Amino acid sequence: MTTEIHSLVGAYVLDAVDDIERASFERHLRECESCRSEVTELSETAARLADNTWSVPPPWLRENVLSEVGRTRQLPPVVDAAPPARTAPRWRRFTAAAAAVVAAVGAGSAVYVVQDQRVRDEQRVAEAARANEARIRTILAAPDVVLKKQDVSTGGRVTVATSRLHDAGVVILAAEAAPTGRVYQLWTIRPGGAPVSAAVLNEGQVADVVVLEGLPGATDVGLTLEPPKGSPTPTLPMVADVKLV
Repeated sequence: MTTEIHSLVGAYVLDAVDDIERASFERHLRECESCRSEVTELSETAARLADNTWSVPPPWLRENVLSEVGRTRQLPPVVDAAPPARTAPRWRRFTAAAAAVVAAVGAGSAVYVVQDQRVRDEQRVAEAARANEARIRTILAAPDVVLKKQDVSTGGRVTVATSRLHDAGVVILAAEAAPTGRVYQLWTIRPGGAPVSAAVLNEGQVADVVVLEGLPGATDVGLTLEPPKGSPTPTLPMVADVKLV
């Protein structure tokens, strides 16, 4: 088979091929064990991306908050028992009532501001997640995507997809549990330069999908075991070293 048919792996997984390309590639899959393996791995990654979509609060949250503030009764102040006092002048009663209204409106505004800021924060996070997912799909579906992979010595595998057309790559990590007190850390290595940290996983985290801009200029993607929160330089030996060139 030609190199062109192999390059359809990412586009096929993301359903970004036409009917003719799909039929041709499916015929190719029956003969190519390597492509079948890559389709399986990328399909699992695409499924994880779909499962991790963010949930954004509904647009009617603002109206509901304001409505609830209007219906919520303000509790009266607690006062000590005392003998009846003379009725305050009318202007004082009016001033007190106005102050109570201002306080109630202020409290309602504070509730709305907190809720509105929370909605804005969650919307920004959701938009960033959608943009990152779109970037991943674009790179994996690129016509020039090149896949490299290597087993992790502690168990699992690192797969790296690079596209010179998009000057970026996607690192897909699916590893076994790290030893107690250690986390996985990804590194990029460039000619003549020191390793640069690409991502530090949280304690107990064994899988990640990371977009790395400018990755085609690197020679290796490494994986090490580090203390929680990572290290400034890799702890050798690396548990995986994916050669890109």
